[in-house]
Formats: sequence, structure tokens, C-alpha cells
Amino acid sequence: MEQIAELIASPAAWVALVTLIVMEVVLGIDNLIFISILSNKLPEAQRQKARTIGISLALVMRLALLTMIAWIVGLVAPVFDLGLVGPLGAHGEPAFETQFSWRDLILIAGGLFLVWKATKEIHHSVDTHQSDDLLDKKHVASINFTAAIVQILLLDIVFSIDSILTAVGMTEHVEIMYVAVVVAVTVMLVAATPLANFINGNPTVVMLALGFLLMIGMVLIAEGFGAHIPKGYIYTAMAFSAGVEILNIWSRRAREKKAAAVNASPPGEH
Repeated sequence: MEQIAELIASPAAWVALVTLIVMEVVLGIDNLIFISILSNKLPEAQRQKARTIGISLALVMRLALLTMIAWIVGLVAPVFDLGLVGPLGAHGEPAFETQFSWRDLILIAGGLFLVWKATKEIHHSVDTHQSDDLLDKKHVASINFTAAIVQILLLDIVFSIDSILTAVGMTEHVEIMYVAVVVAVTVMLVAATPLANFINGNPTVVMLALGFLLMIGMVLIAEGFGAHIPKGYIYTAMAFSAGVEILNIWSRRAREKKAAAVNASPPGEH
């Protein structure tokens, strides 16, 4: 209790908490986009339940990992070395790491899964050909509830490990990590349905979100191989792309309203 009281009275602790909450919310965007896209593949009656379970699993996963801080930190220790001599960088260092930790392997596996999933969904979105005999069974991308939860759980593990390792690197106080994780996941829970509805209601946003997942997957793979890409670049690019798409949506809706008004007016007023 004394330690908690000291943290409450410490301005540095509050700064660390706010910074970590913002960081956890930003890191949770990746997780949230995946959950939104996957839940939209389900029947409408099951979507809210899938999102709630998926985000709840993310919270449980993060809190469980926080109780195993020593094990989490140990995930960055090398477990094997390929011993390959690859191309050298500008300063004579290897262009990519040959030592791999469990964290690296998890990031690579998660990245490959995201690339596969995003590519598959993009294919289904682009390939709209349907035969007369199989109208809506073979070419329509759909999944059952259990498959959706399993896929969400797999990505929750990847994003949770990345999230907790980030938290460990920003503060040494586990109490601050707990509060930041709970607040960040609560924000995800509140934003999940509006985001999913927005993505579902705008077909072009679906393709943009799948592009985000493809990029995130490649970033995870690159980080697994030791290429440390500043997350600020990634999220700035995502924010810029989202901003352009929002302008396109506003422009399209304005044209639709204008066309509707013209069609509704008497013929002599055209």
C-alpha cells in the first residue's frame, strides 16, 4: 500500500502512466482492426459477441503476461543462431540478425499469419466472380464463430507479447502497467463496435484496413528478423491514409446527396 501511495503522489509516475496508456492504445489499433474485420465476416447476430470475447481475451492475455514479467523479458534472449554471414550494413554490422529469440519467432509467425489472412481477404474482395451453380457458398468469404475466436486468440497472443514488452521498456512499476493495460483495453472495447460498423458500411475502407493488416504483418516479420522500424512512421502512414479515405467518403456522400436532390426535383427544374 505504501508503494501505491508513493506512486499516486509522484508526478513522474503519472507522466509514465499517461504515456504508457497512449502507447498501449496506439499499439491496440492493430489488434482492433483485425478483430473488426474478422468479426464482420460472421453473421450479424454473432458479431458483437465475437468482438467482446476477442477483446476480453486480449485483456486476459495481457494481464496474465504481466504476472510473468521475468518470463516475458526472457523471451528476448537468443535461443539459436543460424551463424550465417550475410550482407553487411554501413557500419560493418550484419544487415539482419542471425540470432533468434522466442519473441522473434512469435513475431515472424504472427506476421506471416497476418500477411496470409490479409492476402486471402483481399483476394475474396477483388475476385467477385461467382458461378451460377455456387452463388454464395464457394466464393463468399465466411467463417464460423469458433474459427473466428481461434484466429483472434492467435493474434491476441502476438499483439499482447509486443504490448507487454513495450510496457516493460517504458516503466519498471508493474502497477502502472496494470492500470495502463486495463484502460487501453477498455478503450478498445468501447471503440470496437463503432469501428467495425464504419468498416462494414464503407467497402473502400475494408480494402484500406486489409492493406493496414498487410503492412503490419510485414513489419512484424521485419522486426522478427531484427529490422527495427520506428512505429511512429507506421502509424503516421496509417493516419494519413485514413485521413485521405475519410475525405473521399465525404466527397462521395456529397455527390450522392447532390444527385439525389437533382433526381427528386421536378423535371422542369433540372
